[in-house]
Amino acid sequence: MAPVEGLEKELGLARRNVFLLAAAQAILGSAPPITFAMGGLAAYQMLGDDKSLATAPLTGFNIGVSIGTIVVAILSRYLARKLSFIIGALLTAFGGLIAAVAIFQSNFWLMVAGLALTGVSGGFTQKFRFAAADASPSFYKGSAISWILAGGIVSAVAGPQIAIATKELFEPVLFAGAFVAFAPMGLLAAGILVFLKLPPVHDKNAPNAETARPLSGIVLKPRFLTGMFCGVSSYALMTFMMTGAPLAMVVGCGYSTDDSTLGIQFHVLAMFGPSFVTGALIKRFGAEKIVACGLVILMLCAAIAHTGIELWNFWGALVLLGFGWNFGFIGSTAIVASSYRPSEADKVQAYHDIILFTMVALSSFASGQIFTRYGWDAMILPVWPLALTGLALLAIQGRAGRVALSAKD
Repeated sequence: MAPVEGLEKELGLARRNVFLLAAAQAILGSAPPITFAMGGLAAYQMLGDDKSLATAPLTGFNIGVSIGTIVVAILSRYLARKLSFIIGALLTAFGGLIAAVAIFQSNFWLMVAGLALTGVSGGFTQKFRFAAADASPSFYKGSAISWILAGGIVSAVAGPQIAIATKELFEPVLFAGAFVAFAPMGLLAAGILVFLKLPPVHDKNAPNAETARPLSGIVLKPRFLTGMFCGVSSYALMTFMMTGAPLAMVVGCGYSTDDSTLGIQFHVLAMFGPSFVTGALIKRFGAEKIVACGLVILMLCAAIAHTGIELWNFWGALVLLGFGWNFGFIGSTAIVASSYRPSEADKVQAYHDIILFTMVALSSFASGQIFTRYGWDAMILPVWPLALTGLALLAIQGRAGRVALSAKD
């Protein structure tokens, strides 16, 4: 009975932490949709004749996320994850206020700095999914990751609606109100995170604790590399197209900002909506098959986007982009999370997320450049080689797994 009771207690605590992290994720996760819906448009109105830097504030946000993954890994070792997460939530508030001041002053580079600080907070928030997995029994890890990301459903509704409701709050200064809203969001999330009870993830004195391997011995393994490539590709492609879509819709095709913001809302709903079942699908079919489905959906997204520039083309492509990201990224995260030991968690996660969000930052910067020079059609093309390469790596990984099982038999 004792082992069963111990497992039930561990699972109960894991579910409690997942609930709190999902709630905080829902609140803090509203910041990126606001940022991507309004940031490029706010920057576009500040710039003169050369509009190619319109997505630079969004690049600053993504660079901030990459930096945040390093900062949270360091703070987690010295201050514990709970306090680190609270600090990250407060950074959302400060970054949003700086961005709002920048819009009032029409200071482009101050806006870049403000959204970069908000991005640092986003790097902390990205750690939520790993924290949930690390604090859960092995059979619950996939579900824990899915439930954390399911908090994004609230973000998908709240973020764009907050943007629509507050963009004219300080008229004639457009968009500033949307970033002022980051302050109460950050404070509320910090209050929720106070109640976390996360166990340590690198207790060297724990029973059966395994010695941490060198980083190179982990990240050069085919399983880790496959998971990271597919996760980075899914996220970078999603960011690349999502960043450019509002500009393509409003500037390129003359749709309203409300049309583009609703497109982002549908997209974010599709990103997080499937999370209620993604964990169960991973448990039943395996992470590799779910990632493969995600990559196929991304190719279908590209096909829809390529057929025209009607409103349904944009919205349909954005919805499929969200679904593809969900399966591709959650599945890839599960693959990565299964490739390291608890004592190796912080360094492997930091390494993974530094690469991930550096590529995401580059993709958001390239989005504005490519849209300005070549248009929306050119932004669809990278989906095909990256998705096909990911499918090939998954096939190789699956074959290697079957060969290993046959050898054991």
